[in-house]
Amino acid sequence: MRNRTRKSQGQGETIDLTPMLDVVFIMLIFFIVTASFIKLPGVDVTKVDTTTEDSYKKVGILVAVSENNEYWIDKKRVESTALKINLTRLFNENPKGGMVIQADNESNIEAVAKVADIARDIGIAPVAVSVEND
Repeated sequence: MRNRTRKSQGQGETIDLTPMLDVVFIMLIFFIVTASFIKLPGVDVTKVDTTTEDSYKKVGILVAVSENNEYWIDKKRVESTALKINLTRLFNENPKGGMVIQADNESNIEAVAKVADIARDIGIAPVAVSVEND
């Protein structure tokens, strides 16, 4: 006897990937939104070699002092006269974040101290100096 009931081949055997792709895209959007982006100062700095006890993770403002004692914020060179205005603007955008000064090994301590003094006058706290760890 012949088998009269024929099963149709191919129906109901495909996997629908749409829900999985939706979940992946939702996760991608979540990670992009929650990521904190670090702003680079715009100049390469040769840091001092040292050993530190604590590392500072929460950076709100990043200022670089080059070997020629030039100030760099957001990949732009900033004159010393406009340093307080730029730091005030960045502090108003993110009042909870602290400041990190990336000082070149050849820069003067006076230039680094000037940035720290301006930050203290504005009310930025804490202020850290970035160094090269061994």
